[in-house]
Amino acid sequence: MGIVNCTGDSFYSESRGGAERAFKLEQEGADIIDLGAESTRPGADYVSAEEEIKRLVPVIREIRKKSSIPISIDTRKKSVMEAAFNEGADMLNDVSALEDDEEMASFAAEKGIPVFLMHKRGIPSDMQNDTSYEDVFAEVDSYLRSRADYAVSKGISPSKIIVDPGIGFGKDLEANKCLTARCGQLCGGKYPVLMALSRKSYIGAITGRQTEDRLYGTIACNILSILSGASFVRVHDVAPCADVLAVLKSFRESGLL
Repeated sequence: MGIVNCTGDSFYSESRGGAERAFKLEQEGADIIDLGAESTRPGADYVSAEEEIKRLVPVIREIRKKSSIPISIDTRKKSVMEAAFNEGADMLNDVSALEDDEEMASFAAEKGIPVFLMHKRGIPSDMQNDTSYEDVFAEVDSYLRSRADYAVSKGISPSKIIVDPGIGFGKDLEANKCLTARCGQLCGGKYPVLMALSRKSYIGAITGRQTEDRLYGTIACNILSILSGASFVRVHDVAPCADVLAVLKSFRESGLL
């Protein structure tokens, strides 16, 4: 999953852009393009639905002129997802796990939209204020199970659900490491897992590197995630990640992993 941020305040400036960045990521090997018009980094400001739509729709239209690559929309608002879906978007990446907009689940069910459900605490502006857990894996696992059950109760097929432990969303270094190492165990393996850890601060905490220098740390954590059972990785740097996936796939097909 290649990241395209239609914002001016993404924590990694190279991810900002529009259709041309999407085409570049597709050429590098992305299977999905993830478009976001509201930064959800810690401390980020709220963006209205109207502004999200204004940022997203022109990009989707440009992509659809040349490409049929699946597009996921990183939003918490049903009106944004509806506008994006009507322009050709395919998937919903909801960092609120369908909590922030009570109409979102029914809309996704009606349209048969695959949904990524993520764990977080609070909202972007305050999510890092509470990073303490008695048992982070148990708490995240319980939350994702409950949100998946909610999605199913609203008519979303279990086959359309992907879960995401929310690396960096209300979690400290040790919590992020635990969830990376055990991601494949979430929900008892019932649902595919998305890991979105590209260039995040926990990699910087380990390596001492700034955002622009965290590629190699990101690659290492993505390898750990895949070996731990992740099915999707959300990344800023598609080409090196695609090579990593190709090598791991080759070893698995040979029965060596």
